[in-house]
This record gives sequence, C-alpha cells and structure tokens, in this order.
Amino acid sequence: FFLTLLLLSTMASHPDTKVDCSKVYIKKSSFSNEKTGEFDGAFAAVPIKKGELVEKGLMRRLPDGFDGNTCPFIFTWSEERPNKTWGMGSGCSAYYNTAKEGTANTKMVRYYDEDRFEIFAERDIEKDEELLHTYVSLTWRTCFSDLNKIVNEE
Repeated sequence: FFLTLLLLSTMASHPDTKVDCSKVYIKKSSFSNEKTGEFDGAFAAVPIKKGELVEKGLMRRLPDGFDGNTCPFIFTWSEERPNKTWGMGSGCSAYYNTAKEGTANTKMVRYYDEDRFEIFAERDIEKDEELLHTYVSLTWRTCFSDLNKIVNEE
C-alpha cells in the first residue's frame, strides 16, 4: 500500500508524466448490490473543483479484430460506427462507472490521434464521492445491454 502511494505521488509530481491518477482511488462501488453483484469503482481521494483535471492517461490500442462488444472493461477508441478500434486505459480509468447522460460528475476527453485521455470534473466533487462518466457506447455495445437498462430506468 505504502509503495503504491509513493509511486503515485512520485509519478504525479514529475512534470513530464503522461499518467496521473493521484486524485483517484479504487474501492467497492457504491452501486454494488445483490442485483448487480460486487464490482469496484473510482473515488475522489481529494475534493475536486468543477473544470479541474481529475486524471490523465494513455490508451493502449488492442489488436485488429478484437471485438469490444463482448468485453465491458475496454474503451471505444474511435468515432467510427460500428466501432472497430478498442483500447485499454491506464491508471484508474477502467474503474469509472457509468451514469445516465447528463448526470455524470466527470467527462472523459479523448485524443484519439495521440492515444491519450483527460478526465475533468463536470461539477464540484466531494472527497470520497464515486466518480462517474457516461460511456459513449452505453446504448449500442452488446456487453452493456443490461447495464443500459439499469442506468436508464433510474
């Protein structure tokens, strides 16, 4: 645990870092329950102001032919539809759970041509609040069909 904290603080403090998730930690999601099963989520380690950078990182593109419609733990990594480019995000990015359009407290900005992303606060976020963004593929990826029903029936 302490080694992880040391690595995160060192990584975030270096001016040339491409990955910084020092304001985020992972624990059991507040949305975990008997119906959904247990899963983790990303949480604010510190208070974060609206517009502030929450996390930045890199995206590793997956090999051609990979079908992200069957795997919920990867990212849609293009604006092309149907999507054929998928990626794995660095840092805590894979642990941000989704929210109904317009209700998320963060927004991921994707720089497809640079294989990087930035996540910003959409509003003031309290320390220990779960971090949510709306998955761009929530409504059309087959692996999210059940999740889409749960999120959009609220």
